[in-house]
Amino acid sequence: MAGNAITLYPLGGLGEIGMNCMLYKTDRSMVMVDCGLMFPEDYHFGVDVVIPCFDFVLKNKSSLHGIVLTHGHEDHIGALPWLLQNVDVPVYGSEFTLGLVENKLREHDLDRWADLRPVRPYDRVLLGDFRFNFFPVCHSIIEGYGLGIETPAGRVVHTGDFKIDRNPLGGHATDLAAFRNFSEPGVKLMLSDSTNVGSEGFALTEREIKVSLREIFSTAKGRILVSLFSSHIQRMQEVFDLADAEGRKVAVSGKSMARNIELAREQGHLKVPKGTFIELDTIYEYADNELVLLVTGSQGEPLAALSRMAAGEHRQLAVRPDDLVILSSRFIPGNVRAINRVINNLYRLGAEVLYEKMHGVHASGHAHAGELTLMLQTVRPEYFIPVHGEYRHLVKHMRLACECGVDEDKSMVVENGQPVTFFEDDGIKLLPRISAEKILVDGKGVGDVGQSVLKERQLLAGEGMVIVVLVVDEATGEISMGPDIMSKGFVFEEEYRHLLDDAKCIVLDVHENIAPGDTTKLKERIRSALRRFFRKVLGRDPVVVPLVISV
Repeated sequence: MAGNAITLYPLGGLGEIGMNCMLYKTDRSMVMVDCGLMFPEDYHFGVDVVIPCFDFVLKNKSSLHGIVLTHGHEDHIGALPWLLQNVDVPVYGSEFTLGLVENKLREHDLDRWADLRPVRPYDRVLLGDFRFNFFPVCHSIIEGYGLGIETPAGRVVHTGDFKIDRNPLGGHATDLAAFRNFSEPGVKLMLSDSTNVGSEGFALTEREIKVSLREIFSTAKGRILVSLFSSHIQRMQEVFDLADAEGRKVAVSGKSMARNIELAREQGHLKVPKGTFIELDTIYEYADNELVLLVTGSQGEPLAALSRMAAGEHRQLAVRPDDLVILSSRFIPGNVRAINRVINNLYRLGAEVLYEKMHGVHASGHAHAGELTLMLQTVRPEYFIPVHGEYRHLVKHMRLACECGVDEDKSMVVENGQPVTFFEDDGIKLLPRISAEKILVDGKGVGDVGQSVLKERQLLAGEGMVIVVLVVDEATGEISMGPDIMSKGFVFEEEYRHLLDDAKCIVLDVHENIAPGDTTKLKERIRSALRRFFRKVLGRDPVVVPLVISV
């Protein structure tokens, strides 16, 4: 690698929503920007989270100078516990972002060892061959940063997740002037959030959302339940202000939300009007029209407060016929079915539900096409790489960059694992791909759940399991006990007893045709014979587990 060059190694976040992780590397130093996770898809049975593959990072950890975080959402900080178990480097971010990180590391007993270094807006931090400048951006979480990076190959702008609020509320704004001043000497490369490139114009502003919520609060007759992302402190501030204006009290249900509210209040980001915030166990002292409940579960998470209320399983709260439920967040793809299930259950219990598609109760934190255009016109980069989006988003953003003046051969879609080198004089070079597979975390197991395990779990979930227990005499090979056949998630044993009896006969036939002592072949033949039988009779293909015990 030439001295005046940098190479980008994308480990996640390109071609997908989530798991954002980008490495900036020279021949002497390396810095990671964001370290996020993804939540599992429906077919990831039993998997807790999905994280990037850190093999390349660990191989080059001696040159890793630090980790820079743009903001505190899970898809940007969630994988840190798994990385910081293996590397000892400082982590930079805003005070609120690092507060969220510290809470997360505490769950893994890593908070005592982590080197967390808060940075303020417009700070300039030297990390090896890189100088990072931190510019405030407006997003659906407070204290987010866009990055201006000074590198040996030229200046780089990494926008992070952002929107451009034309009428900011509470000072939460994207500082376009800071981006413009940084870009005046010329920007070699820009990486920009692509999530909402398919939406024309500008996103709704928080001020517009507050006007909409004010009308809802003023006309609600019973309790108001508001469910939103537990990190959206700005929206929570609006809820507290509106509740106070309407003479209502606010109680919270959900550990993550309560923890984030406490953190935001400690740091001075959340101002709760005196007497407005009450404990959950005191809500029965107030009339329904005097209450607002902030609850987790906007994405239909099964263990969250709203989901448990909708299922009638919450220990302290029950849905009432006059309840008004506001889902003040977007429906994340993959969660739509779960969210609709919660909404239907809420209606079944007599509540009214307002959500983004029907009412102006949520504003996206990601820039629409008009805002992305404005950022491109502000920075005017020579090269452009869209990030943070599915492949279709990246392609559309690449085309938008060309419309804004970036040469077609200098606006490119890059996928995870594809390194790109940028040279100071000019030109780029694609390097051989590195491993960027998704690592599945299941409990304490990291990466030990692969495709074969998932396939077996899919079979178990879809077809069930049949267990065959057979005890044979080790000396003679004769059956001492069994065969016994148990069905788990396959058929109801009482109703299909005749089929299971037929299956026992098949096992006995297989045993007669296998040489005594050949346990391995006996298991294989039992498995294949029963699978053929069940496919023929029932059209099902369960997992067959033969247990042959020699005594």
